[in-house]
Amino acid sequence: MRLLVTGREGQVSRSLEEAAATVGGLELIRVGRPDFDLQNPKSVLETIGAAKPDIVVSAAAYTAVEQAEAEPEEAFAANATGAGLVAEAAANVGAAVIHLSTDFVFPGTVPGDYVETDPTGPLSVYGRSKLEGERLVAAANPRHVILRTAWVYSAFGKNFVKTMLGLARDRDTVRVVGDQWGNPTAAGDIADGILRIASRMSEQRAEYGVFHLAGKGPASWSGFARQIFSESARLGGPTATVDEITTAEFPTKAVRPQNSRLSCAKLFDAYGWQPGAWQDALRPVVARLSGGD
Repeated sequence: MRLLVTGREGQVSRSLEEAAATVGGLELIRVGRPDFDLQNPKSVLETIGAAKPDIVVSAAAYTAVEQAEAEPEEAFAANATGAGLVAEAAANVGAAVIHLSTDFVFPGTVPGDYVETDPTGPLSVYGRSKLEGERLVAAANPRHVILRTAWVYSAFGKNFVKTMLGLARDRDTVRVVGDQWGNPTAAGDIADGILRIASRMSEQRAEYGVFHLAGKGPASWSGFARQIFSESARLGGPTATVDEITTAEFPTKAVRPQNSRLSCAKLFDAYGWQPGAWQDALRPVVARLSGGD
């Protein structure tokens, strides 16, 4: 099975590289800028056309949530038009596509966990661009799995876990929002889920459509931060006290959903796989960042 992943240096792409090393019969091709650029249609079509993969993992995206408010054209060019082109290019070579989306497609007004059929209503440019990307991916390639995920972290790139540990090296207290809720999700769990889905695709046993893939269990940002510091302290790493604040006390250009918890029951029913508790997935990531693995 030949798997092409867009977004060469992204958290999911790098996690897939590690996970794929243990899977026999899998050829992983990771592509990214400057050779592959979502805002350069020719590079998208030519790169995927030349590689002729069996499955394309569409992980590249414009992820600067705050900056997107000032750059809507760039966000939509990558997350909507670019995502649709990736799905189209995959269809052109007979490949299925696994596309990564986000919890930001929801308005955050439901009291419990969102399911895939709940009404969307993104509050930010980033969320709107990703929702339009979902639509274009589905229209371009009938063999699509769209995975909405949330609060992604890993030992790679920029993410909340690395930010918190970095702040704790310089200060005793950090201020973290406590009234936004979601699912911290390890990129390694996303990679494992993608490989399960890709395996089913290669066996012609896949179910297509929109699914949620996120860490098991809810958390607020402040609760997430406390767990990060707890794991770090256990290993003798940097730690800090969390000063819980409200969203109103931490104004941002992009409006975030207050509750974007995701139910992953549909994914389990279709593929027999689910991520573990987010606290368990966090532990090895903090250990790795602390040099304790």
